[in-house]
Amino acid sequence: MKYIICTSLLLFQFLLVTAQQNGKINKVRIVKKNQTFQLLVNNKPYFIKGAVGSNYLEKLKEKGGNSIRTGSNIKVLDQAHTLGLTALVNLPVKAERDGMNYDDTAAVRLQHEKVMEIVRRTKNHPAVLMWALGNELDFIQANVKERYNIKVWDAVNALAKEIHKIDPYHPVMTVVGSIDEGKIKDLITKCPALDLLGVNEYGDLLKVPGWLRQYGWKKPYAVTEWGPTGFWQVPKTAWKVPVEETSSMKAAKYKERYEQAIAGDKDRCLGSYVFLWRQHQERTHTWFGMFDENGLETEAVEVMQYEWTGRWPQNRVPRLDSLKMNSLTAYDNVYVKPSITYKAEVWVSDADSDSLRYNWEILPEGTIFPYGGNGEKKPIAISGLINTTNKREIEFISPAKEGTYRLFVYAYDGKGHWATANIPFYVKP
Repeated sequence: MKYIICTSLLLFQFLLVTAQQNGKINKVRIVKKNQTFQLLVNNKPYFIKGAVGSNYLEKLKEKGGNSIRTGSNIKVLDQAHTLGLTALVNLPVKAERDGMNYDDTAAVRLQHEKVMEIVRRTKNHPAVLMWALGNELDFIQANVKERYNIKVWDAVNALAKEIHKIDPYHPVMTVVGSIDEGKIKDLITKCPALDLLGVNEYGDLLKVPGWLRQYGWKKPYAVTEWGPTGFWQVPKTAWKVPVEETSSMKAAKYKERYEQAIAGDKDRCLGSYVFLWRQHQERTHTWFGMFDENGLETEAVEVMQYEWTGRWPQNRVPRLDSLKMNSLTAYDNVYVKPSITYKAEVWVSDADSDSLRYNWEILPEGTIFPYGGNGEKKPIAISGLINTTNKREIEFISPAKEGTYRLFVYAYDGKGHWATANIPFYVKP
């Protein structure tokens, strides 16, 4: 039995050495010239054109993407490597919001050992590009405590130092969920072993390059999560629910933010991971996902293809210009009476003159919003209120029960694309 184990270990070590000799392990480093940083993979310049998630990887490659942000699942890493994609591997460093106590030295040590075991097991996989220690460890839920425990950065730095000892080929970052001067100073002081910083930002992404310079961050960074304006950053109705941008408004923001804050800061920014390369329920089922539940693409996907390749797709996604309910928009605080007939109309154009199909539905406003949408469910649509849904102009009966709702519309071109918008409204007797 001992002989079999020893033989297996020797074979495993031989395969790892052989992989290194054959150049299958990505040797990644960050070089600095004057005040400009560059990411090199196997001594070749590499700008991250990535997406968060492990879905539709073939499509990501087809659209010009070259990397994913994911966990350490070997099957996902294998698939990425097969497609020629690299991976920013998220390591499970827990935040206080997940119940981690950074004053508990035993818990910190146990976490350290678990993370290092993953690194040892995964570091020689040919898809690995970099390591990310946790996600938004700085984020504390409202009304829980005012500020994170600064000892979290001691744990992060200890991990970064030990990872460097056993893996000289892959840079290490941690990912923050917002930028402020105090946080950046904490990181500079407490985490000198980090090679770069990961930043998640949405509505304020254009400010990130300036903030990092202003607050003294001297190292490079990657935008590890970005996309449409967050629900915490948009106008709200009189009854305090966020107004969601249309899919076309979002696409315009993707384009502006990529060109100005990511591609526009190549002195410091090493690239980005767009959010989210699948369907996602968070506040609504349409807010952050770049696809629907069937894999159909929004306009944001074609924007990323253009930014990654310089080419628009041959067949374009429908553009949703506006949506109105009784001549009011989502920004007009729409109140309706119960069980009354109202009208709604959407304006959608298609550059290819494709025949468009429409679908409408009314959903009650969600009430439970866990962090990051984890476990969040789409509210059940209310049936029987809309007689005919496949039209750009409809009549519908308002819900009988007082409360907050959203009217959603979806336009499909039959070529794998869709556009969407919604109007929040309040039923008030």
